[in-house]
Amino acid sequence: MQTIPINTYNSPTVILELIYRLKVKDVMTGSLISVPLGTTMRAVQHLMREKAITGVPVVLNKRLLGIVSMDDIIQALDFGYINDPVEQHMTTNLILLEEDMPVSFAINYFDRYRYHRFPVLNRHKELVGIVTTRDISTRLLWEINHEVENLERMNQSTRITDGLSRDVQTFSIMKHDFENAGFASTEIKKKLKLNKIFPRTIRRAAIASYELEMNIVVHSNGGHITAEFGPDEVTITSKDTGPGILNVDHAMEEGFSTANEWIRSLGFGAGMGLPNVRSVSDDFSITSDAEGTTVVSTIRFSDREIKQQAEEDVQHD
Repeated sequence: MQTIPINTYNSPTVILELIYRLKVKDVMTGSLISVPLGTTMRAVQHLMREKAITGVPVVLNKRLLGIVSMDDIIQALDFGYINDPVEQHMTTNLILLEEDMPVSFAINYFDRYRYHRFPVLNRHKELVGIVTTRDISTRLLWEINHEVENLERMNQSTRITDGLSRDVQTFSIMKHDFENAGFASTEIKKKLKLNKIFPRTIRRAAIASYELEMNIVVHSNGGHITAEFGPDEVTITSKDTGPGILNVDHAMEEGFSTANEWIRSLGFGAGMGLPNVRSVSDDFSITSDAEGTTVVSTIRFSDREIKQQAEEDVQHD
């Protein structure tokens, strides 16, 4: 099976930024080839050969009933039931994605389950697409090329910022609101881009804000993210309403997580969120009790960013 040579924990920041921003609906194949009940396995075999595909959904009134895979066809040929209807032999124990899930969900699903494809449903539980590793890799490659072009234009036409005017933005975050997950980090990134902050600094802020936002969505009862933009730094503060972290030292260890099985099945709860925030921050603090958790991440627009950017420019010349 083709794999995605990236993950959601230690990939380059530009890749992390993309998989945090993109949704499953942005990468899936929406032009579906499906069959109704009563179709024979042999008809599906011919359809696979004609369309050069390895899996066909079985659908009734936009509802996904099952999938016939190439393995199902091979078994039908081996055991002599290739003329049976699909409903007798299709795979019905399916693992599904929803179109509004972040692409990070899909990447973790492929790594966790080792399947070739996942069906995608909308909020009405209707089948709207199929996503494969090729779909994700192709879209990420396009996005990376587009990002490189934007950075090249920025380097040619802008100067180093003298800093932002002081500003504060606050975003309310709801528990388990996966559909809107990433909104706060996207808005913070837009603000920094508008003020022509270095791309490396923007990526660090995007990672910190996204991880803090997802911590509220996944682990808390809700809260808010506040971004304070100053002339030399951005400070991102996450405050939630509980239940708090029992052992903060353990929470800061890579791989430690209190996420339940449902959260883990969605591709979250790997125990890398807070360590990731700390790794991209210049200053970092965390306090927690039964009333809630507060995390403060400060990212400076420092000479270090200028030096690193200059070194990268020399390497690319």
